[in-house]
Amino acid sequence: MKYCRFVSPDGPRFGLVETLAGSEQITQSAPDGPVPDFSKAQKVPPLSLATARLLYPAVASKIVCVGRNYSDHAKELGNEVPSEPLIFLKPPSSLISPGEPIVRPKHLSQRVDFEGELTVVIGKKCRGLKPGADVKPYILGYTCANDVTARDLQKKDDQWSRAKGFDTFCPMGPIVTNEIDPWKGVRVETRVNGQVKQSESTLAFIFPVDVVLRFISQVMTLLPGDVVLTGTPAGIGPLVAGDKVSVSIEGIGSLNNSVIDGD
Repeated sequence: MKYCRFVSPDGPRFGLVETLAGSEQITQSAPDGPVPDFSKAQKVPPLSLATARLLYPAVASKIVCVGRNYSDHAKELGNEVPSEPLIFLKPPSSLISPGEPIVRPKHLSQRVDFEGELTVVIGKKCRGLKPGADVKPYILGYTCANDVTARDLQKKDDQWSRAKGFDTFCPMGPIVTNEIDPWKGVRVETRVNGQVKQSESTLAFIFPVDVVLRFISQVMTLLPGDVVLTGTPAGIGPLVAGDKVSVSIEGIGSLNNSVIDGD
C-alpha cells in the first residue's frame, strides 16, 4: 500500500496511491486524522500525485529521532559510536510539507544543516515491546524526512531541543509505503542543488528498525501517526538561502524543499 496526505476541496485528506497507465494516481480519499482509515474511503476521479498539493503524511503526537545511527556520521562529528540507541524529540510544530520552505533562523544560528532520514510511521499503539518481539505489526509504513539541525546550537547547548526544534525543521513526505524493507537495505540519499551529499544503505544502521522501536517502546508509548526518524548517513552539511534540498529513498520518492532566511 502507498498513500499520501493531500489538500482536497474538503480540506486535508488521505489518498490511496495506485499506479495507473504508468503514473502514480490518487484513486481513493479517506478522512483526515493521525493515520488513514481506508475502510471509510471514497473513490475519486484519478488525481495525479505529481500535481496534487501534498501535506506531511502523518499527524504525529510526537517525533522521535535516533542520533548517530550510522558509524560514519558519528565519526564525522567527532563522536563515539553509541552502545545503545540515542534518542531525542522534535516538536510536531517543526513539521512541514513537501515544497514548503525551510526557514533558517539567522538571528540565532549561523549553521543550519540537512540530515536526510528514513522515517517509520507508527500504525497502532506500541508500548513495552519485549526483546525479540516482532515490530512489523506496529509499522504502518515508511516515508522520508529531513532532520534539519542548527549545528552551532547543538554544539553550544547541553541538549538538542533548541537545535532540532525550530519551526520548519522537520520536512516530511511525499508518501508513505509499506512496500520497502529496511532490513534488506534501501538507499537514503540527500541532494543539495542537484549534487549528491549523502548516500548510504539502511544496511549500515548501527541499530536496525526493530531494535530502535523496542528501545523506544520501553520509554514511551508510540501512538498511531507518531513517527520515528532512524538516523542520518555521513555527509551532512550546511544550507543557505536559495538552496534546494532533496531527500530521496528507494521505493518512496523524493522530498523536496527550498531554503529561505527568516527574520
